Amino acid sequence: MPKIKTNRSAAKRFKATGSGKVKRSHAFARHQMSCKSRKLKRKLRHGAIVTKADEAGVKRLLPYL
Repeated sequence: MPKIKTNRSAAKRFKATGSGKVKRSHAFARHQMSCKSRKLKRKLRHGAIVTKADEAGVKRLLPYL
């Protein structure tokens, strides 16, 4: 059985947690930050967990996650 290729763009965007969930970063945190509220910018700093609906698709892109 041949090895499965990992989607490299997905590998840079997602990481696995210790319990096996998939961790992601927030969008809208790169530029034009001056018009966003302090509260929003603080929330965007922290990562988030991928939802159950999207988790299967991400794991298909990252077979060795």
